[in-house]
Amino acid sequence: MHLVPADRADRRTIDGHRVCEAIAAIGDAEHVRAWAERFALLADPGRLSLLLALYETGPLAVTDLAVATGMRDPAVSQALRLLRAGGLVSGERDGRIIRYRLVDTAVAEVLAHGVLGRQD
Repeated sequence: MHLVPADRADRRTIDGHRVCEAIAAIGDAEHVRAWAERFALLADPGRLSLLLALYETGPLAVTDLAVATGMRDPAVSQALRLLRAGGLVSGERDGRIIRYRLVDTAVAEVLAHGVLGRQD
């Protein structure tokens, strides 16, 4: 059980080799935390709808996203603020219009494989 941290080394295991494999699979705690935060952002139907729209179409403005998702403009803006803070989307200004796009490639893969069931 070479991967078991010292603070857990005295605990009884049934399949020690599998425990080590599980520890290796879990990996770095910071990586797990970052993915948990991504999944928290994906857990809201409104935010997920926005991400799906951006994944499929590319850059869209708040008003267009509101029409596409059935959400109100302020709700779209608030959701985009959270998605932008999480690093999932970014906005590009074109005069007075800001168009948002999906920038997190790992989330794009999750959308393609998990939500949309594709393998682009």
